[in-house]
Amino acid sequence: MEPFTNNVIDLSTLPRFETVAFEKLKPSYWKVVLINQFIVALIFAAALGVIYFLVPEFRPHVVYPAIGLVVLIVLIVVFSRIAFVKKGFAFREQDVLFRDGIIATNTTIIPYNRVQHVALHEGWLSRYYGLATVEIFTAGGSSSDIKIPGIEKEQAENIKQLLMGKIQQQL
Repeated sequence: MEPFTNNVIDLSTLPRFETVAFEKLKPSYWKVVLINQFIVALIFAAALGVIYFLVPEFRPHVVYPAIGLVVLIVLIVVFSRIAFVKKGFAFREQDVLFRDGIIATNTTIIPYNRVQHVALHEGWLSRYYGLATVEIFTAGGSSSDIKIPGIEKEQAENIKQLLMGKIQQQL
């Protein structure tokens, strides 16, 4: 039996995830995001129109909610664009990395030996653009730990096969 040791680790020798070149989401995924936001904005505008026609007392004051709706839509589009630009993913020999965030940048790192399940999803609009979302699950949770949207379907299937192979190696 080896004697117990608990030496200090030199933090400067640890690998740096900040130096990893993250792959960006496909530009066509931005179109998917914009179309989804347009649909939601259309629903809110229609609700505002219905209220305008059904509530006569509301008509003189409709300009304020309309301006608020336009400002809200612009803010959502701007923040969505910032989030889209910041998202990225990378696969290394031992782990998968996903970066996202709007104000603060978050990087999630999952070692392959923690991956329990991988799912591939295509929404109706993403399917039209040939895109998919890869969801990576680890033990102990019912929701995915990483959800990587906006990947070309063929690349997403390759990623799923890579991860499934890593899971099989663990067994």
